[in-house]
Amino acid sequence: MDTPTIAATDWDEWLEALCTHLTFLQEEGQSHVAVDPKHVAAWRTASSTTTAASPGTAVPPPKVAAAPSSPAPMEEGEDMGSLEAIAQRVASCQLCGLCKTRTRTVPGQGAPRPELMFIGEGPGADEDQQGLAFVGRAGKLLTKIIEAMGFQRDEVWIGNIVKCRPPNNRPPTPEEMNACLPYLKAQIALLQPKVIVCLGATAVKGLFNPQATISRLRGQWMNFEGIDTMPTYHPAYLLRNPSAKRDVWADMKAVLERLGRSA
Repeated sequence: MDTPTIAATDWDEWLEALCTHLTFLQEEGQSHVAVDPKHVAAWRTASSTTTAASPGTAVPPPKVAAAPSSPAPMEEGEDMGSLEAIAQRVASCQLCGLCKTRTRTVPGQGAPRPELMFIGEGPGADEDQQGLAFVGRAGKLLTKIIEAMGFQRDEVWIGNIVKCRPPNNRPPTPEEMNACLPYLKAQIALLQPKVIVCLGATAVKGLFNPQATISRLRGQWMNFEGIDTMPTYHPAYLLRNPSAKRDVWADMKAVLERLGRSA
């Protein structure tokens, strides 16, 4: 590329074109642009010439559009008004790095006033594509469990600790969980389920104790902000360990008893 020669009369027009191009690059995700030092020298010369030709007129610096800012973190106990408002807030959330790799956010779905609420770890590949919680293989097994309990999926509420898929289905980090938990807590406050079922260790860690282990707490009643909560194994664990289905069914029978239902 030859060193550009810029006439003083063309400087404003050239500068405007440069700003437009830099804005485009920023919107495309670029944060750095390599520039040949000899080009910088030529531009400085052009800038000096323009300034000399128009005494007292400063050459404005390039105006590069600022990156869109994420909404402020949701405060504990903040009233979002409705599940739809929370879902909209989630859809634009950029409070952790998961926003960079997600396809769709997965706020959760189900009955607006359910007796029963299921909380898992985070979206998988199928959920990331569809924007719905528990629709993959583990979701199909969860559906069978729900139906065996005498419910339909649309009669309960199903969600996760985090609303975006962690890369390669890894467990979410404590930072990612902390960024997302206010959304979930706001949903719980609106839903007011009679019983919460924590599916797997991550759900228990997120709601109760980062050091919790599902093998120790599984089947033991806990209490989350006045709501009876039952920790049990995640359906994905059951796909790898079918013998654990017996333990999960024992937990679900305890849930049904707490709800005043029979298995």
